[in-house]
Amino acid sequence: MAATSVGSLMVITCMSILLLAPAASKLPKPDIHLLEFPLNLEYLEAEFYLYGSMGMGMDQIQPNLTGGGPPPVGVRRANLSPLVRDIIAQFGYQEVGHVRAIKSTVAGFARPLMNLSAASFANVMNNAFGRPLHPPFDPYANDINYLIASYVIPYVGLTGYVGSAPLLQTPTAKKLVAGLLGIESGQDAVLRTLLYQRAKERVIPYGVTVGEVTDRISELRNKLGDAGLKDEGLTILDIGGKIRGNILSATNTYSLSYARTPEEVLRIVYQTGKEQLPGGFFPYGANGTIARQYLKSPKI
Repeated sequence: MAATSVGSLMVITCMSILLLAPAASKLPKPDIHLLEFPLNLEYLEAEFYLYGSMGMGMDQIQPNLTGGGPPPVGVRRANLSPLVRDIIAQFGYQEVGHVRAIKSTVAGFARPLMNLSAASFANVMNNAFGRPLHPPFDPYANDINYLIASYVIPYVGLTGYVGSAPLLQTPTAKKLVAGLLGIESGQDAVLRTLLYQRAKERVIPYGVTVGEVTDRISELRNKLGDAGLKDEGLTILDIGGKIRGNILSATNTYSLSYARTPEEVLRIVYQTGKEQLPGGFFPYGANGTIARQYLKSPKI
């Protein structure tokens, strides 16, 4: 009787584990790896938006989703107007939801160390303009600076989702990426609209317009990605030269979203132009199978 009870208990326990296991057990490895990779960007966006709007991050909002990874470096509450703060706070909670959605489908990984300091963003701006800006760019100083800083990161993740979508094999993975892409695209549209409204305003004290800054950032991302034109600022002309605005970034012929590979994404967020050479927002590299395999590569 005792043996029977123990055996029954083991069966029940095993069934419970299977029921609680993520859907990754049913997914092919390529889908698992492609779903895990964007966690890096989702962690980054979540922390940037949460701290920027409320002065606290995932460790306070949803600590169980961090996997025990280190807190971000240098991030802080921004000096935002009520409207922008409200929008960014909503984005922050949406990004927490994205982390939850991915980790409910695949095992995922711990939050990597991320550098969201003013100096990290200042380095992006210096590279975009090809010279040091004085004073150094501070993403947390005001609405304009924070929106520009928000322009730096999220769109890269959006193009990563577009790039991964055709490679996914299962309906589960395709459904998840479609849902994530929908919200990321909406966020990008809101950010670009807020910046477009201010496109002719000067970014103090640098003497350049908001539109010019977005163009420079997009040019830098194209350069770092090293895969041609996949990024456009707010003021580019269309093919016919009749429209001076560019509120959404899209391919010229069909107005489709640009797509990036994981390698291109890493080159940009590392700020090094090399997927094997970490730096920038990920000082020790991104996490997950795809990102870590490049860190083992000798090609620098």
